[in-house]
Amino acid sequence: MSALRVALPAAVIHHSPNEHRAGGAAARRVQGIRSGMGLCRGWCDLVVLAQGRVLFLEVKGPRGRLSPAQEAFRDRVLAQGHHWALVRSVDDALEAAASAGLVVRARVAGGRT
Repeated sequence: MSALRVALPAAVIHHSPNEHRAGGAAARRVQGIRSGMGLCRGWCDLVVLAQGRVLFLEVKGPRGRLSPAQEAFRDRVLAQGHHWALVRSVDDALEAAASAGLVVRARVAGGRT
């Protein structure tokens, strides 16, 4: 988040905490409430609104994989012409922003600014 805020100072960057890791009836109740309030299955971790563009970022660890719901969300986003990227590092996120056509104010992998 910090790197994106520096690289894209005028951007709106939003994190959506969609996961509820607790189990049992309480967790099902919370998920039911969230779904009723509009939670979208597979929604990405970060949404970046900048320079007239929308970029959706899914953040994963080195070996993390997309769930079927995340794959479906990605496909719907891309079909509508938006930018979506799976990122595993700060460099990945900055590169995704640059690839989406955003002018970033930080160094990205490959030496571009």
